[in-house]
Amino acid sequence: MSKEGSDKSAGFDASLEALEKIAARLESGDLTLERSLELFEQGIALARRCQAQLEDAERRVEAILNTRTGIGVVPFEPTAGPKASSLPDDTGPDKTEDDDDDDDDDDGMPF
Repeated sequence: MSKEGSDKSAGFDASLEALEKIAARLESGDLTLERSLELFEQGIALARRCQAQLEDAERRVEAILNTRTGIGVVPFEPTAGPKASSLPDDTGPDKTEDDDDDDDDDDGMPF
C-alpha cells in the first residue's frame, strides 16, 4: 500500500478513535454544559470527516470494480431485521370492518 493510502487509513482510524473517546466522555455525564457542547461540536466534525472518508473509499472500490473487472455495482440493502412493509397488517385487503373476530353482536364490544 502506498504511503498516501496508509496516511488516509491512519487518519480515519485516528478520527474514529478520537470520536469514540469523545462519546465516552459525553456519556460519563460529569462534564459541564459548556464542555459537553465543545466536545459535541468536535465529535460532529470528526463524524463528518469519517463519513467523507468512507464515501471516498466506497467510490474508489466502485471505480476499481468497474474498471478492472467490469462488474457492475449493486446498491447495498441492509438485511438487519424485517422491513416495515413485510410486517403483518391488520388493515390489508382481506380484513374489512365487518370481518372482525368478536361474537358478531355489533354492540362495539370486542368479545
